[in-house]
Amino acid sequence: MSTATAFPRSWSLRRISVLAAVLVLLAVSAVRVDVPRLFTQAGASRALAGMAAQMWPLQISDRQDVAETPGFDPAHLPLFAYLQTTDETTRELDRDRLAPATVRHRKVWLVQPFGYVTQVASKLLETIEIAIWGTLIAVLLGLPLGLAGSASLVRSPTVRQAARAASAGLRAVPELLSALVLVTAFGFGPPAGILALGLHAAGFLGRFYADAIEDANQAPVRALQASGAGRLASFRFALWPQVRAPFVSSTFYILDRNVRMATVVGLVGAGGIGQELKGRIDMYEYAHVGTILVGILIVVLLLDHVAARLRRKKT
Repeated sequence: MSTATAFPRSWSLRRISVLAAVLVLLAVSAVRVDVPRLFTQAGASRALAGMAAQMWPLQISDRQDVAETPGFDPAHLPLFAYLQTTDETTRELDRDRLAPATVRHRKVWLVQPFGYVTQVASKLLETIEIAIWGTLIAVLLGLPLGLAGSASLVRSPTVRQAARAASAGLRAVPELLSALVLVTAFGFGPPAGILALGLHAAGFLGRFYADAIEDANQAPVRALQASGAGRLASFRFALWPQVRAPFVSSTFYILDRNVRMATVVGLVGAGGIGQELKGRIDMYEYAHVGTILVGILIVVLLLDHVAARLRRKKT
């Protein structure tokens, strides 16, 4: 048998062997992580269908007990709001007769037809603000790391390796884990989410910025440095015109990513719409959950539309 005919056969056998090994590993892994239960547990599918059914109709209005509303003034109601009176009966112990008795309670409610939609919009705005501040922190930390990690601007290998290692270390810690730790330090609210997003994204921007500088044409840099220009001047006049577009593109990518991740870190109490979502899920208020999910979907679609318009303008 000639070499020309033997090579394809051995190559084909090698491919079949690799494919068989991959399939065996996948089969073992499927058993380890209980993948078959995804297809055999019909009860979970029915539970998900039941949850989806309870999300409709969406929760639009909001109702508050006037007696539990501090500073309530019936003469100055919010826009579109009105008062609603209800009578509720409860079974309570009559202490005089020591027997159960039916007691009627009258409650006055402040009803806002679009109250919950307004709350969701406010939380979504808070989520976007968390993402913006997290991105600003990421830029402030990532830019020095990117400059220090570039061989074009820093000659010391130790400094470059330290900057690259710092960027890798920041990327290695997920935002959710950082937020969980920071919530214990800062308490519930946006500060923990802002810092968690900023630290993790700084690792990405440090890597993106350094790679953009490395990929730029180094001839103008060497020409300026040969004429006596310093590192900052070389970056300003030789590198910045080349890396400006990648820098802006990377920063917008991080902002877009942070908006999505701000929802996730909110699930552990780091502010934003995620915190509201977690609370409604815990209380089994799935109509509220449906309203929140629709709001998140609208924000994501708007962000994609804005990003597409910005890309078209750049091209």
